[in-house]
Amino acid sequence: MEFSIDGLDAHSKARAGTIQTAHGEIQTPVFMPVGTAGTVKAVHQRDLLDDIRARIILGNTYHLFLRPGTDVLEEAGGLHCFNGWHKPILTDSGGYQVYSLSARRKLKEEGVTFQSHIDGSRHTFTPERVMDIQRSIGADIIMAFDECTPYPCDYDYARLSADITHRWLGRCFERFGQTAPLYGYPQALFPIVQGSTYTDLRMKSAETIAGFGADGNAIGGLSVGEPHEMMYEMTSLVCGILPADKPRYLMGVGTPANIIESIALGVDMFDCVMPTRNGRNGMLFTSNGIINIRNEKWKKDFSQIDENGLSYVDSQYSKAYLRHLFVAGEMLGSMIASEHNLAFYLWLVDEARRKILDGSFSNWKNTIIPKLTQRL
Repeated sequence: MEFSIDGLDAHSKARAGTIQTAHGEIQTPVFMPVGTAGTVKAVHQRDLLDDIRARIILGNTYHLFLRPGTDVLEEAGGLHCFNGWHKPILTDSGGYQVYSLSARRKLKEEGVTFQSHIDGSRHTFTPERVMDIQRSIGADIIMAFDECTPYPCDYDYARLSADITHRWLGRCFERFGQTAPLYGYPQALFPIVQGSTYTDLRMKSAETIAGFGADGNAIGGLSVGEPHEMMYEMTSLVCGILPADKPRYLMGVGTPANIIESIALGVDMFDCVMPTRNGRNGMLFTSNGIINIRNEKWKKDFSQIDENGLSYVDSQYSKAYLRHLFVAGEMLGSMIASEHNLAFYLWLVDEARRKILDGSFSNWKNTIIPKLTQRL
């Protein structure tokens, strides 16, 4: 994997770059639609390619391990062949699922034993096992196994958690170096900075992660309930330590405003379930603000979903029709809303890239964030 910087903003730390992978080029800043189980919910692959114009999607190690299983994925030739997505894929290591399954797991130095949320069966993830599973999945970018701490989190727990994440990281890199890709193309391993909201722990973690010289680096353990200003403070601190010549990935973030603010802090890559999850519940993100499409006010509004016509569905369907689909319980409503929201997120990061390259990012940021956060 290679990363080059194409432009820098003069008034912030925002940058535009290009990541080269075996499955294609990724221009940054980039938003990565979340396809936890190998598919982005309610969205066809052809729409991801042609309408939303996604450049990379996510899969999840925990979920793909449980279903369909590594035996199926290996026989298919990896996730790219299994799901028909032939652009880049990133897989999360399952660390966040370990965090979210706190009542179903036991964490030890060796790894984590957990119960499946599907059938209650017991499994163990070690750093080595997680590397092997991600070899089987075959993503272009794979994540190190970590523990994501909750918020709030006391200092001693955050310290111990970051320490075990760093020890696991050494084991991940060792296993990664001992094994080879299964499908004839290289994979890149990203470590993850932890440390909760404690400045000294974040600094130590960022310095430790930077020392591995990885192809890229991730920032985890944020957007888990902490105030936005605290998230920005930690992100800014970490971006100042992580290598400037490698992509930086802020995991699980977030709202459109969160993304623009974090781009200004030097982040290159983002993912979040919000556009599809909120879309399925009738919340639409637009260039003028947030819409609850179920509201009565849209019943006879025959204008397109976003006045800027960001995608095919914007020009094809009106707010009134989309509201009708939701009120009637038609699944097409969730599909249209999900596609629109993803197209909006991709438009947003593409627009940020354009503004960075033409030198107007900071002025644009100050103008658009108030619009993004207002409810229509």
